[in-house]
Amino acid sequence: MANKKLLITSIPIVVFIALVIVFWFSLGSDPTELPSQRIGKQVPEFRLSNLHNPEETFTNKDLPNKPFLLNVWATWCVSCHVEHPYLVKFANQYPIPIIGLNYKDVRVDALQYLQKGGDPYLFSIADEDGTMGIDLGVYGAPETFIVDGEGIIHHRYVGVIDERVWTTVILPKMKELDPSLVDVEATQ
Repeated sequence: MANKKLLITSIPIVVFIALVIVFWFSLGSDPTELPSQRIGKQVPEFRLSNLHNPEETFTNKDLPNKPFLLNVWATWCVSCHVEHPYLVKFANQYPIPIIGLNYKDVRVDALQYLQKGGDPYLFSIADEDGTMGIDLGVYGAPETFIVDGEGIIHHRYVGVIDERVWTTVILPKMKELDPSLVDVEATQ
């Protein structure tokens, strides 16, 4: 009976210690750093319509031949609404192409959104059924991929790009891919 009582009272202590260990090891991890099978690989092959003109299609051949950002966004994404003004600002200040991947969205809503809030994208790809998002391993929106001029994905950022993320994550990684950006200051 005493052993059973000791066992019952020690279970919560063991569970607590296990939780402390799990939380301790997770403290150093960055929740925006989700693993991606696409790092070091080409942007997946795609053939999707132009958000602005559904009769026109884009493929990998249309991607810039210099480093660029591939930004996954949608009007249903609350965080995308927070991120969007920053992307408009950065697109106007830096010579870094941003390609939009409108993910599982209603085309008319997306077009109204860009008309109202500004369009930071060199062009926008309509991924209405989410196939390209699936091929990229997208969990949701917003997600941004840093891609070199050969179409190789170098980094994936999950979450809102704001001033802090732009200056501490995006811009330094872009400068690694394009040394000419080292001397570029934001144009006002």
